[in-house]
Amino acid sequence: MDIKQKIETLRAELHNHNYQYYVLDNPKISDYEFDQKLKTLERLEEEHPEYFDKNSPSQRVGGKVTKNFNTVKHRERMYSLSNSYSKTDLEDWVKRIKKSVSEDISFTCELKYDGASINLSYENGEFIRAATRGDGYEGDEVTHNVRTIRSLPLKIDNDKLPEKFDVRGEIVLPFEGFAKLNAERVEQDLEPYANPRNTASGSLKLQDSSEVAKRPLDCLIYGIQAVDLELNSQFDALEFLRKKGFNVPEQIKLCQNLDEVINYINYWDNERHKLPYETDGVVVKVNLFKHQKTLGHTSKSPRWAMAYKFKAEEATTKLKKITYQVGRTGAITPVANLEAVQISGTTVKRASLHNADQIQKLDVREGDTVYVEKGGEIIPKITKVDFTKRDPDSEPTRYIKNCPECQTPLKRDKGEAVHFCPNHNSCPPQVIGKIQHFISRKAMDIEGLGAETVALLVENGLINNYADIYELKKNDIIELERMAEKSAQNLIKGIEQSKQRPFEKVLFALGIRFVGETVAKTLAKAFKNIDALMTAQVEDLIEVNEIGDRIAKSVVEFFDESTNINLVKRLKNYGLNFEIEEEQQSSSKLEGLKLVVSGVFESYERKELKSIIEDNGGKVVSSISKNTSYLLAGDNMGPSKKDKAKELNIPIIDEIQFKSMLDDK
Repeated sequence: MDIKQKIETLRAELHNHNYQYYVLDNPKISDYEFDQKLKTLERLEEEHPEYFDKNSPSQRVGGKVTKNFNTVKHRERMYSLSNSYSKTDLEDWVKRIKKSVSEDISFTCELKYDGASINLSYENGEFIRAATRGDGYEGDEVTHNVRTIRSLPLKIDNDKLPEKFDVRGEIVLPFEGFAKLNAERVEQDLEPYANPRNTASGSLKLQDSSEVAKRPLDCLIYGIQAVDLELNSQFDALEFLRKKGFNVPEQIKLCQNLDEVINYINYWDNERHKLPYETDGVVVKVNLFKHQKTLGHTSKSPRWAMAYKFKAEEATTKLKKITYQVGRTGAITPVANLEAVQISGTTVKRASLHNADQIQKLDVREGDTVYVEKGGEIIPKITKVDFTKRDPDSEPTRYIKNCPECQTPLKRDKGEAVHFCPNHNSCPPQVIGKIQHFISRKAMDIEGLGAETVALLVENGLINNYADIYELKKNDIIELERMAEKSAQNLIKGIEQSKQRPFEKVLFALGIRFVGETVAKTLAKAFKNIDALMTAQVEDLIEVNEIGDRIAKSVVEFFDESTNINLVKRLKNYGLNFEIEEEQQSSSKLEGLKLVVSGVFESYERKELKSIIEDNGGKVVSSISKNTSYLLAGDNMGPSKKDKAKELNIPIIDEIQFKSMLDDK
C-alpha cells in the first residue's frame, strides 16, 4: 500500500469511527486506539503535505481564526416556519391543505430542537461550506467552526445524489455538555451561560475554531435541498440521509392522519424531558414532495409545514427572600428563595438572579409573585413578575453594598456584570472555597481530602490557607469528627504525593481569577517557572498567545499582594513543583525571537506554525509591541496588525522568508 492509499484508508477509518461514536453511540474502538490512529494520520499528513485534505479527520480540532465572517447567499432560501400553539390551529391548517390537495395526505413529524439553524453545502459528496440562516436569503459563513462538529460527515458516498446539494439542520448543545461548560465557567469565576440554545448559536461565531472544537456541539439534520433529487418524500429523504452518515434523530415518525400527529405531540410533550437536547415543539410536514410543491410558500413560510410549540414549563410562586452567595473568588450571586413549586416533575425552591442588572431589568422584589420556568430544562429562572399581585407598599430591591459574610465593601470592575468581595484572604467562604479548589482533582488532586474535610479543618482552626495543608500532622487530623487513624494516615500520604503534581496544575490550584486549566498551562509553558511569572508585567503577559488584558491584569494583581507571595514561597519550601522541565528543542534557530502570526498560510496551519516556532527556540506572541521581532504575515490579514508593525518598524515577513530563516541558520 503506498502512502496516499494509507492516508486515505486511515481517513476513511476515522470518519467511520466518528460516525459510530457520535451518531450511533456505538463505539467500535477505545478512545486510546482512536487517538493513536489520529496521531498516525497527522504524522503522515505532516510528512506528505501534497496530500492535504481540508475535510480530513485531522482538521476536526480546529485552529483556523476568523476575524470577519463572510456573508454568503443560500442556493435555496431558508424559510421560517408558521407556529401553532393548539390542536385547533393544526386542524385549521390541515383543512386549508385539503382545499389544495385532493389526495390522502400523510405527515412526517419531527421534534423541534432548539438550536441554531444551519445550511450545509456539499459538492461531489464533500462538505464545502456552512452558513447560518441569517435573513433566509443569505447568512454568515461559519465553515471552519462547523467542520469541528464530529457528528457531521465531511465526506459521503455521492450515489443517488446530485453533484451539488444542501443539507439543513440544527446545531445544538446537549444538556450534559452545557452543564459541564457552565461548571468550568463557574470554576473560573465567569458568569454561566444562560441556556444551551444561545450557547450553541454563540459558538458558531467564535473566532478561533479550536475553541469551538472543545464544545460538544451536535448537528441534527432535518432536510435536504437539491435539484433533480431522486426521492419522493420527507420521511424517505431523512432515512436516506441517515444511511449516508448524517445524524438524523431517531424520533421522526410517519403519520397517516391528524389523529396520529396529535398522538405523537401528546407523547413527546411528556417524554421530551428524557431527551439529551433542548426541545420546544414538534414540526409537522406534509410528507410527499409532490404535495409540498403543490402547496408552495407564502412570502415567509412554507404552506406544507407547521411548528407546534410546547407550552413552556412555567409556574407562579412567591419570592420569599433574596439572599447572596459568595464564591471562592469573591463573586457574588444573588439567589431568589421561593415558595416550593413543581416544574417538570421536580420541586423548585431556589432560582439564580445572576446579577444586579438582571434584578433591575426584572424589577423583582421580595414578596412578589413571580413566573418561574426551567431555563434549558435544567436551571430554574425567573422570567417575569406578576405586577397585578404586587404589594403597593413594596420597595425596589437594593443590591447589597457589603459582603454578606465579612461585611467588606463590594467592588464591581468596569465592564463586568458581577460584584465581588475583594477580601480574598479573610472572607470565610473564599478561604474555604480556595482551599477546596486547591485540593480538587484538576488541581492538586489530594487523595483523602474532600470538600467537607476542608471545611472541618478550617472551622477547627487547623488550616487558614492552602499552604497550611502541608504542615498538617496525623495527630491533628485524628481529632476531627469521623476521622479514624487509617483515614488520617491516607490523608497525610495524599498530601505528600501531591508534591509531584506538574507546574501547570500547581499554578491552576493557586486560584488566580480568570486563570483556568487551559490558561494555567499556557502561562506555565510561556514563563517556565513561577519566579518569571511573578515578576511579569501586563505588557509581558499579553504578548503570550491567547492571554488578554483581563487575565494579564488579574495575574499581576494576584502577585502584587504580599499574602500571595508568601503563600507561594511557603509552597516552594514544602517542595511543590514551580517550574516545568525544559522540552527538547529541534534547534535554536529562532532563539530569543518573538513572532506575531497573522493571516492564512498556504503551507502551514496556524497551530503548526506555533509548534515550529517554539521547537526552534522562538516565542509566539499575540499582539505587536516594540519587543516584537517579526510579524509573520499570511493572506487575508487584517490591516491593524500591519499598520502597527509599520508604526513600530517591526519587520514583516511572509512564509517563504520564514522558511529561509529556518534553512539558512
